[in-house]
Amino acid sequence: MATRKVTLSLDSGALEFAERAAKAHGISVSSWLSKAARREAVRTGYTPQKPEPVFAESDEAERSAAEKDLRAQG
Repeated sequence: MATRKVTLSLDSGALEFAERAAKAHGISVSSWLSKAARREAVRTGYTPQKPEPVFAESDEAERSAAEKDLRAQG
């Protein structure tokens, strides 16, 4: 999956939470935030209107995994 460099502003509490969660999962903060954003998008009902062909397969797999995780959480 392609990545883009962006600048985000997080309050100190959110950043601390993300850092601790990422460390607990053994991944970078950037990766954890990306996964969290995808999970939240799925949770709130977002579905891409027209996925880019290059990323469609990996996006679909991540969306499916996020939905499975949400169902497992109840």
